[in-house]
Amino acid sequence: MREPIDRLIPARVTIAEVAREAGVSTATVDRTLNNRDGVREKTRDRVLTVAKQLGYLPDAGSFASAHADQTVAIDFLLPGGTNTFLKELARHLEAIGAERAPGASVRVHLIEGFNPQALASKLGELKPYTDGIGVIALDHPIVREAIRDVAVGGTPVLTMVSDISNVPRLAYVGIDNRAAGRLAGHILGRFMGGGQQQVALFAGSLSYRGHEEREMGFRHILSEEYPNLEVVELREVRDDLDQAYRDARALISNYPDLGGIYNIGAGNRGLATALEEAGRAREVVFICHELTEHTRGFLVSGTVDAVIDQNPRVEARDAIDHLIRAARKLPPADLVPIRTQAVFKENIPAA
Repeated sequence: MREPIDRLIPARVTIAEVAREAGVSTATVDRTLNNRDGVREKTRDRVLTVAKQLGYLPDAGSFASAHADQTVAIDFLLPGGTNTFLKELARHLEAIGAERAPGASVRVHLIEGFNPQALASKLGELKPYTDGIGVIALDHPIVREAIRDVAVGGTPVLTMVSDISNVPRLAYVGIDNRAAGRLAGHILGRFMGGGQQQVALFAGSLSYRGHEEREMGFRHILSEEYPNLEVVELREVRDDLDQAYRDARALISNYPDLGGIYNIGAGNRGLATALEEAGRAREVVFICHELTEHTRGFLVSGTVDAVIDQNPRVEARDAIDHLIRAARKLPPADLVPIRTQAVFKENIPAA
């Protein structure tokens, strides 16, 4: 797999213009810029050459020389815990920050994920010492007030993975979580087929707007397209794999006819272990999020039927670029929406 392309995108150039000049589709440009498979080397080189000529991919050295004296400090606040996806996101933030942020210091802080007071306190603590903050935030009044206080002071705040309402944020970097929930519901509905059947939901916490939006999307498509599927329970497990395991064991015992599980958040290892121990691993349709070392194994074994995946490396790159530009008072870059991908055993991408 290629390393991420270093890019800071001027607002005046769009992907459509790059595609037109290179004689390819916008999807091909997107795959090239995000280092995805399926693009021939010759086409990749042509797209990159055109992108540089148009100024869509400024030279990293030119950017460094032009702005190296503008030292900025960028901070990211992420939930701690056992969530493998968030650990991967933190790793990418640190690695990309070290590689492609000349004159910038990128720092990652892990906060207790379900404690709004701890997050609000950290935002206040960082306020005098940071030039930009990226945050995965609980949608809670205390957190919203802390973000407003930071933003009013002139520090840009960017939300990641899960958005937050009614705050003066710079931008949101992440997937359309409602659409992701609808996709999960569609896949589960198609896998389960006809007849009245029971479905259970697990979430980290609906205090995260992203989890709430996934639940809404999931329930809406079941109501519209699969009314034969009944949601019997939703359990919030705080992204803790041990709690997920205990709750899944209890739920499987309470609902012997359970036909499907949708896990909105983390804790997939706990759910998978409970299904395997109960001998229900290949009977209950199991849909979850994020392709990790663990969910790869569950796809191969058949315990998990499909994973709704997003790209943490692209999210880290776009968040860093956007915050650095804002901190340096540069024109904002175009943000390409983060795509979701449905991964099955048959199309698991290379690690």
